[in-house]
Amino acid sequence: MGQTERKKMIKKGVQILFPLLLGVAILWWTYRDFNFSRVWDVLNGGMNYGWMLFSLLFGMTAQLCRGLRWKQTLEPLGEHPRTSHCVYSVFISYAANLVLPRVGEVSRCGVLAKYDGVSFSKSLGTVVTERVIDSVCVLLITGTTLLLQMPVFATFFEETGTDVGRYAGVLTSAHFYLVVICVVALLVLAFFLVRNVTMFARLKGILQNVWEGILSVRRVRNVPLFIFYTMGIWASFFLEFYVAFFAFSFSADLGVVAALVMFAVGTIAVIVPTPNGAGPWHFAIITMMVLYGVGREDAAVFALLVHGIQTFLLILLGIYGLAALPFTNKSKRL
Repeated sequence: MGQTERKKMIKKGVQILFPLLLGVAILWWTYRDFNFSRVWDVLNGGMNYGWMLFSLLFGMTAQLCRGLRWKQTLEPLGEHPRTSHCVYSVFISYAANLVLPRVGEVSRCGVLAKYDGVSFSKSLGTVVTERVIDSVCVLLITGTTLLLQMPVFATFFEETGTDVGRYAGVLTSAHFYLVVICVVALLVLAFFLVRNVTMFARLKGILQNVWEGILSVRRVRNVPLFIFYTMGIWASFFLEFYVAFFAFSFSADLGVVAALVMFAVGTIAVIVPTPNGAGPWHFAIITMMVLYGVGREDAAVFALLVHGIQTFLLILLGIYGLAALPFTNKSKRL
């Protein structure tokens, strides 16, 4: 094995292990004093499985809407993949992100290239556009939530008598350094992704195709439908989270506004490069639930079970997508 190949293997190893180790470290810090027997108690009678299963339907709906929206952005480029392939590739992409954060965006482009002959570079450009649109949606959700909840936060501090001045010592808080580590990790991942995509485009001479894919959204034929799918994605993600509240007695009465706040904070947290946001998401949800009066142990149970069950759903859908693709492709040939 040459030195160049050895460096590539080390680099790939670091890219896989770093997000995993970061997630494990944050999870360990978050649950270092947690009594895990509480989880089994909740599973053995403290959780309403009907509500939990109902919440997962919205998780599947979100991915379905994403697949349908993606097909729309590909059509102006002269690419017409099967609708089922678009949806299955999205299933696979979410599962792939559990192994290596953000690799799913590339993997779903590869799926359509293999099964429908879609230009990899053009589809990659549409994924970039999707991410920009989704980032705008996150900013809108976060901004709206902040405006709606400013009076609520003021009332909370007034009624509980919380000493806001104690936050002046934030530089000595472990929470502060945890956030700093997450931000640095995100910047490092962004650097490698941008560099890798740029190098790939330069070496393959496909930068123009990528750019064409990025601009494809301008030529989407049915704009209202595109907007509907986009709203469907984020409404479904929110409902998946909110409906899960009703699966537990300690969160059933929190209300839709509290859910919106936690959803916004959790959505930002999953940007940190860990598998499915494991660690940062738990930390964010537990912190916000405690702010709304839920006991820390109950909040920790909620975060652990909801995240774990939703992650299991992503794995199942990814496996289903992988299994279904060859059959749908075979039926196309027939």
